Amino acid sequence: MGRVAGVVVLSVEERSFLESQVRRHKAPRSLSDRCRMILLCADGLPSKEVASTMGVHEHTVGKWRRRFVRDRVQGLSDEYRPGRPRTVSDAQVAKVIERTLHSTPKDATHWSIRSMAKEVGLSHTTIRRIWNAFGLQPHRRETFKLSTDPLFVDKVRDIVGLYMSPPNRAIVLCVDEKSQIQALDREQPVLPMMPGVAERQTHTYIRHGTTSLFAALDIASTGAVIGKCYKRHRSQEFLGFLKQIDECLPKGPDVHLVMDNYATHKTKEVKAWLVRRPHWHVHFTPTSASWINQVERWFAELSRKKLKRGVHRSTRELEADILAFIETHNENPKPYRWVKSADEILASVKRFCHKTQQTLCTEL
Repeated sequence: MGRVAGVVVLSVEERSFLESQVRRHKAPRSLSDRCRMILLCADGLPSKEVASTMGVHEHTVGKWRRRFVRDRVQGLSDEYRPGRPRTVSDAQVAKVIERTLHSTPKDATHWSIRSMAKEVGLSHTTIRRIWNAFGLQPHRRETFKLSTDPLFVDKVRDIVGLYMSPPNRAIVLCVDEKSQIQALDREQPVLPMMPGVAERQTHTYIRHGTTSLFAALDIASTGAVIGKCYKRHRSQEFLGFLKQIDECLPKGPDVHLVMDNYATHKTKEVKAWLVRRPHWHVHFTPTSASWINQVERWFAELSRKKLKRGVHRSTRELEADILAFIETHNENPKPYRWVKSADEILASVKRFCHKTQQTLCTEL
């Protein structure tokens, strides 16, 4: 006599659940197949016929039928499997972390996965898992520089307040220069992109001179850019650029300039020119805080889109490309949206300073 198959009788809730799992697109395939088996068994089909319909062995249908009769819906889930016992102890993990954080190899400035594996006697895949679990990335290094400006807090509040709540009927311009832009030509022709092949160019280049771009970004209303290229970036050129800005702007509204502490911005000639225009107000950024000047964000866009992969055989071609980029930008300009308040910036700097101080104290 063979084993008697259990009779499958479903409640309304159980049938509804099983049918929903069969219809559900994101349900695991194994679970939906088991639910379909139980539904066919509940319809009175024998295990052999259900197995033929599902394309599985008869013993598989019998196993899940018995599991369902015994444990109902919970019996269709996989049972806990302990898996292979651990081969790496907590002490070994702690040793890897300690060496990663507080030591360096003899022949390098930082550990690699394989050098650490050789040092501690573990496999490189184990080292990778440990580093991933604890967020360790010895191959990466980030840079930082904290401003030492004694008026850092006041300047941040002043400029961020200008960004987030500009004065009514006033023009706010972020002004700076991108100096020493090189006109670079490749030593060999650039090979164009093809299906399956990226654009290729030589890493060697020929210099054809430099130019300096002075730019003013309107951050309060339009997002347009006023720009001009000069061969040099002295106070004479900066004063000439201020005069060009004055010619482009409408007469009457107050003008707020956000710019850094570069020496060419503070000469006697520039100060005298600004004094004769009392409706012009200058806001200097803190030292070592170029990130607060929004025109730097536009410079980054210019470099990424036009300069980094550009090929220019003369400074005239380079300047024409830059001016064309400005003209295209001004056809549909959009101001950048500053979202972080002064209090949030200062709190972030404070947290970073505390974290840095704790790290230094720990190392000492």
